[in-house]
Amino acid sequence: MILEALSAALLGLALAWAAAHRLPHRLPAPLLVLPTGVAGALFGAFVTHTALGTRGFVLVLLGSATLSAASLSLLLRPAGRLRRSSAAA
Repeated sequence: MILEALSAALLGLALAWAAAHRLPHRLPAPLLVLPTGVAGALFGAFVTHTALGTRGFVLVLLGSATLSAASLSLLLRPAGRLRRSSAAA
């Protein structure tokens, strides 16, 4: 279980680092992005390990990567400027 948690944390950190370097204009500061990726990966590993038990190390890492990517996607901002209608509602 310790190996799963350590692997999930490293995987989440790698995903967050890749996202922060690939999309710096659409993400907030890396001080927020990196811990979000790690926390999402650890939570994903916890949920997957709770659901599957000790059967699949690879499946636990897949679950942690999925939840880490989902939590990182919540930090994305729109690419362009938002168009707002000037008409009063």
